[in-house]
Parts: sequence; C-alpha cells; structure tokens
Amino acid sequence: MDTTQRTDQQRSADRRRRELLEAADRVVLRDGPQASMNAIAAEAGITKPILYRHFGDKGGLYAALAKRHTDALLDSLRAALDAPAERRERVESTLDTYLAAIEARPQVYRFLMHPAEGSTGADQGFDVGKHSAPLLRRMGEELAQVIEDRLDLGPGSQQLARVWGHGIVGMMHAAGDWWLGERPCSRAELVRSLADLLWGRLAAAGDKIGGPGF
Repeated sequence: MDTTQRTDQQRSADRRRRELLEAADRVVLRDGPQASMNAIAAEAGITKPILYRHFGDKGGLYAALAKRHTDALLDSLRAALDAPAERRERVESTLDTYLAAIEARPQVYRFLMHPAEGSTGADQGFDVGKHSAPLLRRMGEELAQVIEDRLDLGPGSQQLARVWGHGIVGMMHAAGDWWLGERPCSRAELVRSLADLLWGRLAAAGDKIGGPGF
C-alpha cells in the first residue's frame, strides 16, 4: 500500500469517526447519562459491534466525546481570558463562559460528569471517577499554565500556579454542579460571588514581565 492510499484510508477513517461522534452527541443531547451504546449505534445506522470496533467500549467512546467537548470548552475559556478587558471583567467572563457551557448543554455535562447515573446492563460498573477526573485534571493544568505565563507569583511560582489552576477548576466544577442541580440563584449572581472569592489574591498579583498579561 502506497502513501497516498494510506492517507486516503486515514482520512476516511477520521471522517467516519467524526460522523459517529456526531451521532453520539445527538443521543447524549437527547438521553443524557442514559445514553447507551445500543442507542448510539442505532442513531449512526450501524451495529453495536461496528461501534465497538471504532471505540472499544463505552469508556473509549466517553473519552473521545470528552476530548471533543473539552477542546471546545477550553477554546472558549481561552477566548474569554484573552478578551480586551480589565482583569476583573475577564475573570468574571471566564467563570461565566464555563457556567454558560454547562447550562446550555446540561445533558452533555451530566453524561460527562455523571455517566454512572444512567448505566444499565452492559454499561453497569462504568467508573465515573476513572473517566471524569482526567477532564478536570486537564482543565486544571491548562489554567495553571495560563496563570504561570501571565502572573508574577514570586518564588515557587510554578507550583503556586498549579495550586491555583487546579483549585479554581475544582471550585468552578463543584459550584457549577451544585448550581446546575438546584438553581439557587441566577448565573450572574453565582459568577459575581465566585469572582469575589477569587479576586483578592488575583487583584494583588502583578503581570509577569514580558508576558501577555492577565
């Protein structure tokens, strides 16, 4: 097989994988954590063994969907952080971007963060912690890098940036999960309250010399 044939086959496989993920998205938007491999295969017009051939099992499909949605969310968060505005405004905008994303697609959020709620049959025993923890870890590392690149935190800045990054992501996740389930206040009120909690130390930190600024 020559290089051109391999490239064409890879493009075809990539296109088919995107189509299957789009079918999975439609089922997740409809069914949330109850989305099953059977329903996704039916939506895609294939048999479940073919779906397994592409993703292995529900964990493999979950990982692919998680990457797809986390990539999109991180792009939105980066845009909020890079917006031409005062630091406080950008902090609030970043918090609001995360909350708006989970509010707009709650079924997707619940599938990614609470998939065990809908597990039945072959899906029982799906380890939510094993699969959802890496999403939060990835977001924490991404935010830590942004903080390290942009803020002058003094001695031990790399470690402190990671503490802040993972701490902020953990706060957003826990507060957002509670808010999405109970709706005790408006999104704007939650954003302001979380920003108030973060603001003291963020306001005091100077921009790193030569960095893009925070």
